[in-house]
Amino acid sequence: MISRTSLFPASRFSAMRLAMAAGASLLLVACVTPPKRLDYTAYRASRPRSILVLPPVNRSPEIKAPLSILSAATLPLGEGGYYVIPVTLSEETFKQNGVTVADEAQALPLDKLREIFGADAALYISIDRFGVSYRLVDSVVEASASARLVDLRSGDELWQGYTYVSTGQNNNNGGGLIGMLVSAAIKQIVNSLTDRSHEVGRAASYQLLSVGRFNGLLYGPYHPGFGTD
Repeated sequence: MISRTSLFPASRFSAMRLAMAAGASLLLVACVTPPKRLDYTAYRASRPRSILVLPPVNRSPEIKAPLSILSAATLPLGEGGYYVIPVTLSEETFKQNGVTVADEAQALPLDKLREIFGADAALYISIDRFGVSYRLVDSVVEASASARLVDLRSGDELWQGYTYVSTGQNNNNGGGLIGMLVSAAIKQIVNSLTDRSHEVGRAASYQLLSVGRFNGLLYGPYHPGFGTD
């Protein structure tokens, strides 16, 4: 019988273990590499003072998603030092001009938006996921959205971001699979009845548009921290 030692000499076996350990270390380093910081050159040069928040494009099956995201969008922007065109005013203006779909509003020429609203920049929001999601052993309320800030004067993209907010996973390990399934079903009913999707949607909007965070929006000119980030 051929022994394991004869196939893998001690020196070669040690080298293999060292190589595997090094590979694992490299993999670990790759996993914890921080995200690349955004380039704010155009943003700082633009120095927008006023922002027009366009109707969010909804790519989720939940028709209430745009209202939840939009209703909370102006607060973090205002707190961040920007003048925000009132959402009710912009919505009514779009309707009076025959624009009732978010995709149409976001497809309008930049110079036209600038002419009508007089804003320095426009915020384009896209909703990817929203609402209660039932899974095999869990039920969560989630919302994810992306946004772009575009200069209406030059057409330059100043910033882009993404956020995902969820109520989390079910950590109940007792009761076996049946117990987890029952718990998930009850959790889904509670989430639906209490309509927690609005809470999660507002949280996602606030998290996405809060200023001063890593790769987030810069402080606006009406904020004490303007120019410090």
